[in-house]
Amino acid sequence: MRVLSRRRFLITTGGAGAAAVAASLLPRMAVASPMGLPIGIQLYSVGKPLTEDTAGTLTQVYAMGYREVETAGYAKKTAKEFRALLDAAGLVCPSAHLQLSGDGLDAQFDDAHALGAHYAVSSLLSVKDSGDSKAASTDPKAAALERFKRLAARMNELGKKANAAGLQYAYHNHNIEFQKMPDGTPGYDVLLKETDPELVKFEIDCGWMVIAGGSPVAYFKKYPGRFRMLHIKDFKPVSKPVIGLGGPDRPQGVDLGTGFVDYAPIFAAGNAAGIEHAFVEQEAPYPVSELVSVKNDVAFMQKFN
Repeated sequence: MRVLSRRRFLITTGGAGAAAVAASLLPRMAVASPMGLPIGIQLYSVGKPLTEDTAGTLTQVYAMGYREVETAGYAKKTAKEFRALLDAAGLVCPSAHLQLSGDGLDAQFDDAHALGAHYAVSSLLSVKDSGDSKAASTDPKAAALERFKRLAARMNELGKKANAAGLQYAYHNHNIEFQKMPDGTPGYDVLLKETDPELVKFEIDCGWMVIAGGSPVAYFKKYPGRFRMLHIKDFKPVSKPVIGLGGPDRPQGVDLGTGFVDYAPIFAAGNAAGIEHAFVEQEAPYPVSELVSVKNDVAFMQKFN
């Protein structure tokens, strides 16, 4: 069952009397999150405990205050089996991260439906370097531009196939999409400009975008209507933007509110931008444990009612 935020409850029922009723119900309701949305979690954040005790972990996640989840695999279960455990825990799954590469798209879309998801999401889609032109092969930025254009074409294809299957395709960023193109703009802008706005939506990973030097609020304004979901994560401060995803320079994750990402303006702009879901996602290393961190994270989200 979808739990209403206090604000949505008041809008639905209306009036001062409704406020009194809402106040009496609040102890039994999930505390509202930023933007008046149910608090969501990307289950990658609790990957280890989820595999060890799927039902117990989902129950704990609900008890912490999470009401929506986004999947990244099914903890060695089928999508149908995983859905049954979500239902038992009282959680809903509006979005699923899928591989969406190679063959087997129909089976992956079937999994998304089994979970009850509307969004089929991918990230880090690869495109072969062999298609670079001879001229681009001597210019790294030109070669990168060609690869981003091919990636955008692939995203359009996925969007069409997802749409035909009754789903909405969305792309999730990391920091590598913010490498500069020949005109000085990030590759992320190529993806936004060269994809069909109806077929391709975007899920902004706020932590990865900010650490690469980008601004979610600026993108909300520059490309209205393209963003439907957010990943809420934090990193240790860095001295300059980082666009490398691996190696010793990989940014270090921290519990929300203990890093450097300022979420107040992002949340303030989220409703007008059309954000429908916001999922907490924690990156390693975890100061204590995965479950302790995501409990701290939900407490951070609850401060922005």
